[in-house]
Amino acid sequence: MNIVVFGGAGFLGSHVCDKLSEVGHSVTIFDIRESPYKRDNQEMIVGDILDAESIRLAIKGKDIVFNFAGIADIEEAKTKPLDTVRYNVLANVMILDECRLANVSRFVYASTVYVYSKVGGFYRASKQASELYIENYLEQYNLDYTILRYGSLYGPRSDEKNGIYRFIKQALTEGEIHYYGTENALREYIHVEDAARLSVEILKPKYKNQHIVITGTEMLKVSQLFQMLREITNKDFNIFYETSNDHPHYEMVPYSYMPKVGMKLVNPYHVDLGQGLIQVVETVDHEHSNK
Repeated sequence: MNIVVFGGAGFLGSHVCDKLSEVGHSVTIFDIRESPYKRDNQEMIVGDILDAESIRLAIKGKDIVFNFAGIADIEEAKTKPLDTVRYNVLANVMILDECRLANVSRFVYASTVYVYSKVGGFYRASKQASELYIENYLEQYNLDYTILRYGSLYGPRSDEKNGIYRFIKQALTEGEIHYYGTENALREYIHVEDAARLSVEILKPKYKNQHIVITGTEMLKVSQLFQMLREITNKDFNIFYETSNDHPHYEMVPYSYMPKVGMKLVNPYHVDLGQGLIQVVETVDHEHSNK
């Protein structure tokens, strides 16, 4: 199939582009910057998701449209409410409308487990709004969709906006980690390549017009994560648990608000968390050593 991935140069989007190409799809990457991960058999469009003409040209002739673009960092959204609306809601509706006009077979949207929650701030609000628009485009225009609600991702191509990357960099360069929350906070970490594989799996007909949760396979306390990092890095770094009333992250589970329920999709084979953490440690250490 002919597929365009908006935000295809980013952390998750670039891995999804890889997996799409690997199973034989024709992939076009659309992003605000040239993708350093673009493969020879992929097309690249550099553009802005608020530019209607660029969107139109990118979607023309495509069977499937993925949208990973917009503001993906909760902390950034917290300080940029207007930009969050522009890039996470308005731009998404612009892409939706072009999909409608171009008779796209399915629209795939990167949402978050935070849509279940009362936390997550402007980021969560923007994802809730976009999900509602997507559902209404099905009702009004019969535009099929799949909504993917991602949990805590980690792995190659991440940066300091990613929690695990940030923790490892702090541990290796500062000898300490600052975490907003308690040591008992729970997360289901999933390696980005596992998430990307599942993001391609959902193109099967049975996932049409479904809400899919993509997270790890088991709950892990952040204190356990930090202990794993101590053993992997062989460093006895300090950990500071900090609290803030306006910090927009959930503590145990994000399930306090209930939009349409999503089914959880898991890989039968997945990257072991310990091995995945070693991969990120090696990446951060290499980046730091070369500065």
